Amino acid sequence: MSWETVAGLEVHVRLATRTKIFCGCRNAFGDPPNTLVCPVCLGLPGALPVVNEGAVDFALRVALALGCEVPEISVFARKNYFYPDLPKGYQITQYDRPLAVGGNLPIEVGGARRSIALSRIHLEEDAGKSLHDETGGSGDTRIDLNRCGTPLIEIVSEPDLGRPEEAGAALESLRRIVVHLGVSDGDMSRGSMRCDANVSVRRSGDTSLGAKTEVKNLNSKKSVVRAIAAETSRQIKRIERGEDVIPATLLWDEARGAVRPVRAKEGAPDYRYFPEPDLRPLVVDPARRERVRRALPELPLARRDRLVVRYGIPETDAGVLTASRVLADWYEELAGRVGDGKLASNWTRGEVLRTLMERGCGLAELPVTPSALAELLRRVKEGRVSGTAAKRVFTRMVETGRPASEIVAAERLERISDDAELAALVDGVISAHPVEADRARTGEERVLGFLVGRVLKASRGRADPRRTHEILRERLGRGSDRGGDA
Repeated sequence: MSWETVAGLEVHVRLATRTKIFCGCRNAFGDPPNTLVCPVCLGLPGALPVVNEGAVDFALRVALALGCEVPEISVFARKNYFYPDLPKGYQITQYDRPLAVGGNLPIEVGGARRSIALSRIHLEEDAGKSLHDETGGSGDTRIDLNRCGTPLIEIVSEPDLGRPEEAGAALESLRRIVVHLGVSDGDMSRGSMRCDANVSVRRSGDTSLGAKTEVKNLNSKKSVVRAIAAETSRQIKRIERGEDVIPATLLWDEARGAVRPVRAKEGAPDYRYFPEPDLRPLVVDPARRERVRRALPELPLARRDRLVVRYGIPETDAGVLTASRVLADWYEELAGRVGDGKLASNWTRGEVLRTLMERGCGLAELPVTPSALAELLRRVKEGRVSGTAAKRVFTRMVETGRPASEIVAAERLERISDDAELAALVDGVISAHPVEADRARTGEERVLGFLVGRVLKASRGRADPRRTHEILRERLGRGSDRGGDA
């Protein structure tokens, strides 16, 4: 009898607010350890938290974009547990009255779309970070509390994922959504998104849920897929040996491709939740919900569909272009100015993204604007500049910040359209390659292509290939002589 996976995700998203969730400390990544802390972060006696309303609005954006229900009142709670990097001995989170409930996350796997049911979205603060010496040196553990108090939302799905690939697609879909909404950079390598996966198995056709385990702190789409697949296999093997699946918290070992147990699975009683006495209930009135809802941008999948229809580009192209809202905006401005969606897509996905990768920068730092690139692409579209020459011009634009018109004029890159000039180039190539010219006269099309290539090289890519081909045939006596004497 076959088995099936039943999985759910708990995804923590770090919100990109300027300050932390309950204090005025800067919310940043990569600063020296323990430099972004204050009495509230450190849990010192008498320090009182104050809710960052910007973090609440960011959380509302995600909740409303995913179709969640947002009650007017939610409540913060204390979740009590003792880790070295949790100075208060508790985490401020939300428990039985979260910010949002329900909702759906759209995903796409193998070209098929479906929605994953969500359970809740709630606000909470992050803990600090333990830095373990694993070099074999001092063997100590150091604590960096900079991360304490950074604002998080936790998005919890229902056990609605049936395959590891669906979990990977869900994580990628959520990453794109939060980036489009502008609430997070979604960078999993920097901890902006962290994922826990709840995994159980059952025999195909069964509707009951088996004992579940939780794989903690997965930091990439690949890790989520591999970890769920490995844990599914482990649970099936235990059951087929007649052993029980013991609820536990597990860690994923990427190098070994296996999970390892950390501790027995905690339940709500272990955390001794109670309402946070230092914070009033969080009130989100209808006017605030509507204000946030009206400001929501188009979501990635919907935008991808629209780009395909409006600009006539393939879905794969549109998928790349909607990887981020900034990139999609940049592309749409370029396409509108050029009047050719496919040409704009080719250049955005090709030269533009390649340049960003090489320079290690974002679109905001690129010296070439959509307007400046459109000036160049219009010349390509009109046949005034070849594709090869245009790439050279673009490189010079990036290096110098000069407009395309100046570079084209200064480096004489305008395509040669004068028949007399083209004929002179053709005659020069025929003279330099008499053997190939004779073979072309007898009808060898491949040799004719070689000669066209020689003309293009002699003109540094400026010769019009179509007109060059016509004049070459005429000069070789394979067509009417329209070029005249050179």
